[in-house]
Amino acid sequence: MNKILKRTLIPSLMAASLAGVTLVPAKPAAADDQVLRDAGIGAVTNVVTGAVRGNGSVLGNAVKGGVTGAAVNGANGLRNTRNRHHRNIGQDVGVGAGASAVTGVVTGDSRDTLGNAVDGAAVGAAIHLLTNGK
Repeated sequence: MNKILKRTLIPSLMAASLAGVTLVPAKPAAADDQVLRDAGIGAVTNVVTGAVRGNGSVLGNAVKGGVTGAAVNGANGLRNTRNRHHRNIGQDVGVGAGASAVTGVVTGDSRDTLGNAVDGAAVGAAIHLLTNGK
């Protein structure tokens, strides 16, 4: 009797739990409709900071800045709708620094991780200053 229960009950429980996990997502995607705006701000800011520091190519800095801007937007999208318009400067700068450092490692620009983090922090601060309250 025990083997019969295991053979019939376990597969149906697994199928039900799999269907519940795949068909009913816990939360929608975090990025909002302004992700392209933030990615653009990030790309421009990182190109400027890269040029000032003499680090990397324009295209590489634009890619890192765009990814960093999208990450800052995504982190801000985790908040409820009311608080999305009142950004947190510490969160924006921190997420920007971390995302830029990680993106630098992924894209092969891991020679200057601290510099990448500084560039990302500048991106987070620029996004905060230009979009807070909007």
